[in-house]
Amino acid sequence: METLVQICQVIVGCGLLNVWLLRFNKSTAYRGGTAANMLEEFAAYGLPAWSCYLVGFLKVTSAFALLAALIYPSLALPAASVVAALMAGAVAMHIKVGDTPKKSLPALCVLVLSGIIIAGHWPA
Repeated sequence: METLVQICQVIVGCGLLNVWLLRFNKSTAYRGGTAANMLEEFAAYGLPAWSCYLVGFLKVTSAFALLAALIYPSLALPAASVVAALMAGAVAMHIKVGDTPKKSLPALCVLVLSGIIIAGHWPA
């Protein structure tokens, strides 16, 4: 189980860093509504621009914490919990704007992976 949890940490951590640092201004098939970049996606959800930067800060910080948790495991539970909450919100936003299920698939997958990390680090 420990190896599975660590693999999930790497996938979620690297995936979030990819989306928020490398693909922030790029169009993807998974952007909400008709958005071509992250700021447009948040606008499509009816959210202010500052919320994009707040969510980005939380996701990037959590991503680094999940990767650091490979060495300092006590970081994993809080980081994965933040990611899970944000991913639940992301799925809700996709539903809110009537996106196809395909567009919410990445957020749903990261939510499930975060759940695995949480379960693997839950106190006995």
